[in-house]
Amino acid sequence: MIRALIQRELLYLWRDRGLRNILLFGSLLGLALFFATYSAQVLQNIPTAVVDLDHSSASHQLIEKVAQAENLQVAAYPDSYEEAEELMKRGKIVVTMVIPENYGKTLALGRQGNVYMAIDGSNMIYSTNATTAALTVAKTISAQAGVKALLARGFQPSEAQNAYLGVELREEAWFNPTLNYAYFLVLALVLNIWQQCCTLAAATNIISETGRPSWKQFKMAGLSKWTLFASKSAVHIVLFMFMVLPVYLISFAVFKVPLHCSGWLLLFFTLAFTIALHSVGTFTSSIGRNAVDTTRYGMIIALPSFILSGYGWPLESMPAFLQSLVKLLPQTWFFQGLNYLTFKNPDLSFVQTYFWAFGIISVVCYGATALLTSRK
Repeated sequence: MIRALIQRELLYLWRDRGLRNILLFGSLLGLALFFATYSAQVLQNIPTAVVDLDHSSASHQLIEKVAQAENLQVAAYPDSYEEAEELMKRGKIVVTMVIPENYGKTLALGRQGNVYMAIDGSNMIYSTNATTAALTVAKTISAQAGVKALLARGFQPSEAQNAYLGVELREEAWFNPTLNYAYFLVLALVLNIWQQCCTLAAATNIISETGRPSWKQFKMAGLSKWTLFASKSAVHIVLFMFMVLPVYLISFAVFKVPLHCSGWLLLFFTLAFTIALHSVGTFTSSIGRNAVDTTRYGMIIALPSFILSGYGWPLESMPAFLQSLVKLLPQTWFFQGLNYLTFKNPDLSFVQTYFWAFGIISVVCYGATALLTSRK
């Protein structure tokens, strides 16, 4: 009986051409598109404009340093601030540097020189990277100017350097040393597509039976509801895991996305999430009047879940009530745990909290579904 039910569910899923194509190709298509999008890995060649109002040797040296900056690319030399502002409004440049008049004379007198920098804040990715690059250039220029000022006062080179650079701050990025966007974003974005596809399928679990005329025949035949839906759920969960395997294989083996934990631990973690995710989708399938309603309910949960998971924006920066609310979603625990597993390899005592969360969500949602379905 169970074998026949499993074969029946596989046949139904295969005959649904639209759902079949989404499940088979949705995640893989997303993987290809996202890796192509983030193939540069880090943001470079940020368009920069330099307005030189001084035209001195000192200003020319400053422009050379900006041009040599790793992430900045001088794309324009406007004659005025207004012209640079217009270029930024049109999206031609992201950073504007204005070197004021008498900049060279000020430095020659051993005084502090001022340089104005404007950064386009309308694109947060651009502005964050541009700010970092601009601060790096400013720090280098400031240090060199300070040392030159001390040398002009008669200090020895070593004394001037030690006096000005009393504390040397060495920065080091752990876990993602190159600050690679592809390593941080691509796998998570693809798994977000995967979980949406899974939710779409799970949201049909109950309504696909209770919404058909054959449901009355099942009830009259005395077939166990538990056996029917357990068989269907097992098919879905196994299918979801088979869907994610090529995503992991291509990501880690082909695109070399870092994986610092055991591969088996990641798969077991994904399986626990899959069960919890399926339980949520199955629950939505039990509360809708038809397949359209249950799909809508499932997507209302799945679509914003990645944003709310804290992967892109820290949970700690969200309102307290929202922090508590999003922990009811398995996606929050999954994407938080995914970051730890791929980058940091935490021990089992740390990860077990996530497994407990998946287990509780599964028990609650499957239990509520069983209660609702028993009345149909």
